[in-house]
Amino acid sequence: MTPDLTPAQSAPPHNDFARLSTALADTAASASARVVTVLAHRPISGTVTGQGQVLTIAHALHGDEVQVRTDDDRLLSASVAGRDPVSDLALLSVPDLGGSAPEAAPTPRTAELLLALGRPGQLQASLGMFGQVAPVSGWLASGAAPFRGVSGGALLDAQGRLLGILNAGMVRGQLLALPLAAAVKVAGILAERGRVPQGYLGVGTQPVRFPSAEAGSGRGRGRLGLTVVRIEEGSPAQAAGLKVGDVLLALNGEALKHPAALHEEIRRRAGEQADLNVLRGGEELTLAVMLGER
Repeated sequence: MTPDLTPAQSAPPHNDFARLSTALADTAASASARVVTVLAHRPISGTVTGQGQVLTIAHALHGDEVQVRTDDDRLLSASVAGRDPVSDLALLSVPDLGGSAPEAAPTPRTAELLLALGRPGQLQASLGMFGQVAPVSGWLASGAAPFRGVSGGALLDAQGRLLGILNAGMVRGQLLALPLAAAVKVAGILAERGRVPQGYLGVGTQPVRFPSAEAGSGRGRGRLGLTVVRIEEGSPAQAAGLKVGDVLLALNGEALKHPAALHEEIRRRAGEQADLNVLRGGEELTLAVMLGER
């Protein structure tokens, strides 16, 4: 008698992989209305962050008037309320859009799945895993593969909560996201002032590396610093007592990770007081500086 190899009819046709697939599709569908198409010189994505407000990528906008296509296929007129070159964000005012502020989400844990959602025409998605260190300070590495037009889209956690605004142009081959809290802060300033003030110190610098204990043991490349080669007259640097030849090591205790790190942090802190860790004549000291605004 031939044995019956037919699977038991009571066994469900689903498995864990299918359930995960369905859950991801449901997450994308639930967040779909928050992601729009921005019709600039080429289609990119935008993310709704408030009533009549969309955040997208500044470098892709060449004019002040654009159109936005919504999840329900409405074509709406939009105007650029402001641009911020540091975060590469632009705020669009879309009077007929509607919308609401997103729910805040905690920072994901290592190995949590993330969903990158864009709409450069049709809704598209890319799956990533959190845990990679972002090569740009303060940004999230999505772990997802970038696709054309994804910039300006939404990075979501597994619950569909918005984590940040995607940008595929910051680092070649990587899809990063500016965290939601930082993006919302930029949007608020752009809505009020049309631009984000840029902090400045007023120095010219040259990067330098010098030996450290770790480098001497073969475990590191040495400390990174910026040697001051020029100080602007009447600048915050001059007021704080910086001198040509000083080596800038850190801002507010955060050591430099790459040559542009200090200047990136200074640009974000217009009008704030900060502590500069400086090497002068072989001695480390801390100088308080009130950063300027441009």
